[in-house]
Amino acid sequence: MDTRKNERLIAAGIDTASALERMMGNEMLLERFLMRFLDDPNFETLKRAIAENDQDAALTASHTLKGLCGNLSMTVLFDLFTRQVAAFRAGDWAGAAAMMEDISAAYDQVTAAVREVFAQ
Repeated sequence: MDTRKNERLIAAGIDTASALERMMGNEMLLERFLMRFLDDPNFETLKRAIAENDQDAALTASHTLKGLCGNLSMTVLFDLFTRQVAAFRAGDWAGAAAMMEDISAAYDQVTAAVREVFAQ
């Protein structure tokens, strides 16, 4: 991966070295998984579940996103989703829902970087 692309992904909160290590150095595989992340419906599901006060669906979507972000070394999002899942499980619905502003900002940053770097 060229330096500019790598720096853009790092600036967006993706630990590319860790992600590439997980992908056994295969940059094409990392690109494929990052592009799939853009199409994953769980972020929209999470937003809708919070808007509809559906705590079970919100927890499931947040937990799924936590796993995806962990596997893709999206460190900022992984940390946020880890904290949100913990809040949901602790019964702190208001606290978990309030995290959506920070989560949305980080999500937008990551998805913008992935689109910028890998758009053909």
